Amino acid sequence: MPTEVPSTNPLDRQLANLPGVGADRANQLARLKCHTLDDLLLHRPRRHEDRRKIQPIRELSKEEPSLSRGRITVMGTKRLRGGRTLFEFVLEDDSGTLSCRWWNLGYMARYFKVGDDVLIYGKLSKGKTRAMDHPETEIIENEEDATIHVNRIVPIYPLTEGLPQRWLRRLIFRLIKSDLGNMAEPDYKSAGLPSRREAIQQLHFPDEMEQVTAARRRLALDEFVQLQRTLRQRRINMQSKAKALPCGGDNRFTAPFLKQLGFQLTAAQLAVSTEIKDDLIGKHPMRRLLQGDVGSGKTVVAALAVLRTMESGYNALFMVPTEILAEQHYRNFTNWFDHYGISVRLRTGSHKELEEPLFETDTPNLVIGTHALFQESFKQENIGLVVIDEQHKFGVSQRDRLVRKGNYPHLLVMTATPIPRTLGLTLYGDLDCSVIDELPPGRGNVRTHIRTPDSWPKILAFIKEELGRGRQAYMVVPRVDNEDATFGIKAVNTEAQRLKADFAPHKIGVLHGRMKPDEKENVMEDFRTNHIQALLSTTVVEVGVDIPNASLMLIQNAEQFGLAQLHQLRGRIGRDEYDGHCILLTSENSPEVINRLTALKETRDGFKVAEEDLKLRGPGELVGQEQSGIPAFQFGDLRHDLDLIKLARHIAFEIQTGS
Repeated sequence: MPTEVPSTNPLDRQLANLPGVGADRANQLARLKCHTLDDLLLHRPRRHEDRRKIQPIRELSKEEPSLSRGRITVMGTKRLRGGRTLFEFVLEDDSGTLSCRWWNLGYMARYFKVGDDVLIYGKLSKGKTRAMDHPETEIIENEEDATIHVNRIVPIYPLTEGLPQRWLRRLIFRLIKSDLGNMAEPDYKSAGLPSRREAIQQLHFPDEMEQVTAARRRLALDEFVQLQRTLRQRRINMQSKAKALPCGGDNRFTAPFLKQLGFQLTAAQLAVSTEIKDDLIGKHPMRRLLQGDVGSGKTVVAALAVLRTMESGYNALFMVPTEILAEQHYRNFTNWFDHYGISVRLRTGSHKELEEPLFETDTPNLVIGTHALFQESFKQENIGLVVIDEQHKFGVSQRDRLVRKGNYPHLLVMTATPIPRTLGLTLYGDLDCSVIDELPPGRGNVRTHIRTPDSWPKILAFIKEELGRGRQAYMVVPRVDNEDATFGIKAVNTEAQRLKADFAPHKIGVLHGRMKPDEKENVMEDFRTNHIQALLSTTVVEVGVDIPNASLMLIQNAEQFGLAQLHQLRGRIGRDEYDGHCILLTSENSPEVINRLTALKETRDGFKVAEEDLKLRGPGELVGQEQSGIPAFQFGDLRHDLDLIKLARHIAFEIQTGS
């Protein structure tokens, strides 16, 4: 077993080896994820206190927290009725006295003694007694403490049990004074931001509060640059190993395919299709992200890429997140490609015929599947193109795993969930990006309505009227079962009987992820053929389900869904010339919920919806930290740091090209 080479970076020293730390303190610091000197220097304060303005005790306020300083003159613990305790000391300065109290925290008496010089931070209690309950405190023990903890802006750190604030602050203060000279500066300059050394000093002990923001931004830039360099190196490594497969095609499939469509591609579709064609004949394998709002026509663009690949003699894989979507794509591609003798195969959890060898044919194959394409039992030779639809439903590692099935094939990933720019530049920073920002003509307008449960009779009457006109409706609830009556959260299994009675004589079908594949397919077929007029489901209809006759979308407990998900669900309607109506039914009337739903009501632009969703929920909840592969930034903020991410991409390019 090879011996690990010790690091030569002085900042990699273990904290247990630092003077004054020791094993016990090192264990406490480890609980804060601080193991090395570098970790500790980057331990971000949760806030700062301006201790240049210490208020006399007489001027303390009940309205806002403030800082004061005095000496303890009296202290003691009282036993109260019911076994409660009250620890109290009296703090005195030249202006007056103040009682500081802690209820049921008798152990606090161990930390103080009469004569201690103490800083306190908090608000006066509401009562008549001049007192402060449970204030933050620090004991000033010597002149060095006065230099570190008083008369300056001081950091307040996240702590763990047994670790005193002033001990940690003193340790970091000393390390900054003695060890910052050992810190190597990154090999780039950033205009308008401090150096890394300055940023760390200002992060902890700024001269002015504005320096904290500048320090955060500089350290965020370092994080983004490191990420962009990693992404760029990943792309370079792939290009150095892989020679592009020639997939430009010869138009023997694509030309008749475009004629048979019966409609003209939009300008956006044509532009993106040209970008993809250029990739398919380039020197390196295509790595492209295709974004397009719901209903923008991404599938047709992908079909053209598949056909060009097949014209060049290669097979293609098309992966989607659900069996319902896989089966829909299978039907569409079979209808499209049947004229050309192309074999379209289906591989899902319930369709495993591809474990059998593919039949002999002179024409390449298209395999459409779900996660089943990852299985070892599935093997496909001569793969020229991999298409991944609804990429946000898969992880980055899964994407790479599927590509490894081939010999560096071209890769096209698609999403109908518009991606905020900051997320796109990080999550997909190693991909080229195309956007279809235009909807095909002839689509109906979709109006969005926010309603509360007391509107149910009117909602019911309106939907039944539309069903009577031959239209169809989706009705979405958050859960399959276990309805939560306390919070009014609806479930499919409990809503089904009520809604079937309410909507009679119109027929209602039920769809959710726990049903068997053939059951789901039968329900969808009945909905497609209008044998059932309304579909009660969970969010399994979120992606890819295309029923042009469906013009109504009722979403119960709309507050339970993210904006991007609501936008996706809304995109299931308005797919033909008929106007659509999306009804967001919510029992929550808090300003936060109403403002969020109103943001969706006011726009159909998926990119605006995505940006708003990012602001409200953050990147981790939006895409899933584990799934996305996005690192947990300590200083970077994907909601606000678009300018830094752009700068980081420029810096990473300059570093790796030597320009």
